Amino acid sequence: MDATVGAGGHAEGILKASAPDGQLIGFDLDPQALALASQRLSSFTGRYTLLQASYTTLQSSLQAHGWSAVDGILLDLGVSSMELDTPERGFSFLNDGPLDMRFSPTAPTTAADLVNHLTESELADLLWRYGEEQQSRRIARAIVNARPLVSTRQLADLIRSLFPGPSRLHPATRTFQALRIAVNNELDGLQATLPQAVELLAPAGRLAIISFHSLEDRIVKQFLRREASNCICPPEQPVCTCNHRATLQIITKHAIIPSAAEISQNPRSRSAKLRIAEKLTA
Repeated sequence: MDATVGAGGHAEGILKASAPDGQLIGFDLDPQALALASQRLSSFTGRYTLLQASYTTLQSSLQAHGWSAVDGILLDLGVSSMELDTPERGFSFLNDGPLDMRFSPTAPTTAADLVNHLTESELADLLWRYGEEQQSRRIARAIVNARPLVSTRQLADLIRSLFPGPSRLHPATRTFQALRIAVNNELDGLQATLPQAVELLAPAGRLAIISFHSLEDRIVKQFLRREASNCICPPEQPVCTCNHRATLQIITKHAIIPSAAEISQNPRSRSAKLRIAEKLTA
């Protein structure tokens, strides 16, 4: 299962590696991504199914298509390069486009809705919670004073004007991350999906998760540690009462990160972290 199929790059690799009989089911909310993936995977006709659905529906969607278990699940979290490079999607501060940021074009809330309608306090809290932006209150105040903001360029230029000096990251990076996470409810969705993924894995099946920022990676790391433990009682408790039993074995003691050569070829991979776990057989 490729639960974030995007343009189909990982799906293509999975189908090649599982030839000749491997079957794949792919999920994505973005119809444009699914169309591109379908073109890319056309030589594997009969071996894949693509669904326009959120990975939060893994269990119900698989059951509806007659699948009871899978041997592997991949979650490649966050926004895709295709979405970043499409200005009208509004994900990037490097291109001018509408403040949208929705993975699904039918989702009810856009980034413009949040930017123009949240209170200053709500906006500051959002930037801090989802972007870990240390200047959240200053940025929120500037946004409220500059309303209405309708384009990515307007928002990026406003934030740049607050921090004109040189910096390693563009000053708008964390704000755009926070808005995208909030628009798509990404962290809650991830927390709802991980238990479903473990339930759906066949014995010895593997779960691989690629995250791109600390909030996602923290959720993944804590979940895997919990599911690899036979007791989750507080450390100070002398006797176990939780009755928890491990369901996973962690394969990657530390997250796998891209090499310098990979980052050179693909700069967007620089913050990626891959964690892998295997379903226990008993």
